[in-house]
Amino acid sequence: MNNSLPSLPIPNKEHIRILPRFQNLPMQAIHVIQNVEQCEAIRTELEQIAIFGFDSESKPTFQVGEVSTGPHLIQLASVERAYLFQMSPPIWSFLAPFLANPVQLKVGFGLKNDAHLFRKKGFELNGIVELSKCFASFGLSNPVGIKNAIALLFQLNFPKSKKVSTSNWARKVLTPEQIDYAAADAYAALLVFEELRHLEQLPKEILQKLENIIKPPRHEKL
Repeated sequence: MNNSLPSLPIPNKEHIRILPRFQNLPMQAIHVIQNVEQCEAIRTELEQIAIFGFDSESKPTFQVGEVSTGPHLIQLASVERAYLFQMSPPIWSFLAPFLANPVQLKVGFGLKNDAHLFRKKGFELNGIVELSKCFASFGLSNPVGIKNAIALLFQLNFPKSKKVSTSNWARKVLTPEQIDYAAADAYAALLVFEELRHLEQLPKEILQKLENIIKPPRHEKL
């Protein structure tokens, strides 16, 4: 592992604001999944993906004592596509083997709370990689969020809309803004993971997980 990276300061908000904007996946590459028939249509695709960008969204709670019923949306992303699952009992059952599989990695930011919510619903979330703690080799001892990670690694501005983040994720039809926001969180997390791997800056315990992941079949070019 290359440990020669210099210590880097966290970019300030003013610096990030003037950076070029992060380019999300195009809308045609973002698939909103609402029923089991759509799930089954992509089962083979999902089974071949070794590393997912991962996130989840829940309808916010605003009243004291109100208990969250989320997550209401689960996002999985490859380098080519994002899959947004609007959760229902049949979709939970479909996703359960993928979520529990320890050798299909789910990489993302702030996944401790996700795992807690999943466990409350009776589902295990295994094979997770918490990216916020992967920046020690950059001289950053505190957790790094996705916005700062994108700025550090790619010199890009990853916009985060509070209006969208606190919107109703349980609604039957997601807005275009919600779809773009949700897909970007999972897709950007995967890009961060791959860039850290390229720079040889992943912690040893994550490299050990990589040794055991599912290897997708190789397809010969025609």
